[in-house]
Amino acid sequence: MALPDADRLIAALRRAHDGDPWHGPSRAATLADVTAEDARWEPGGGAHSIWETVLHMRSWTREVTRRALGGAPAAPEDGDWPPVPDTSEEAWREALASLDAAHEELLATVRSLPTARFAQKVGATRDAPLGTGVSHRVMISSLAEHDIYHTAQVALLKRLARAARGAPMPTPAP
Repeated sequence: MALPDADRLIAALRRAHDGDPWHGPSRAATLADVTAEDARWEPGGGAHSIWETVLHMRSWTREVTRRALGGAPAAPEDGDWPPVPDTSEEAWREALASLDAAHEELLATVRSLPTARFAQKVGATRDAPLGTGVSHRVMISSLAEHDIYHTAQVALLKRLARAARGAPMPTPAP
């Protein structure tokens, strides 16, 4: 028997965030040993830092939650790529905690949604950058995919940041 939408979506979001996904380490595992120094390192070429990527994932998690609760589709309240206002170790830990809190709020929201909401469209027309014109089911599952994509970027940026400053590299797991 197939799982209800909420259960399937929550399972996908959890695997990507702090579960045991088949594709590699979860977001939480990837970020567990990232320091503020790693996170603020700028790769150049217009690429975003780990810190900016974490704030971007948090922004879209909050926006998906807001939409799931009935809000009209819009860009995230704090922006698509929010600025990093403070680069201290304490601010980095707060950024990670705020990502975790946004994730937990989304899980609670998905758990509370009426079944009919999952089939309802988000926005009237398809706008890929804004993520509209798809069902709530697709919007929520796409957020898990979005997070997997950015987690892979974070893993690469972490290695590059450490290599750039000559820090020892962890031995890859077999």
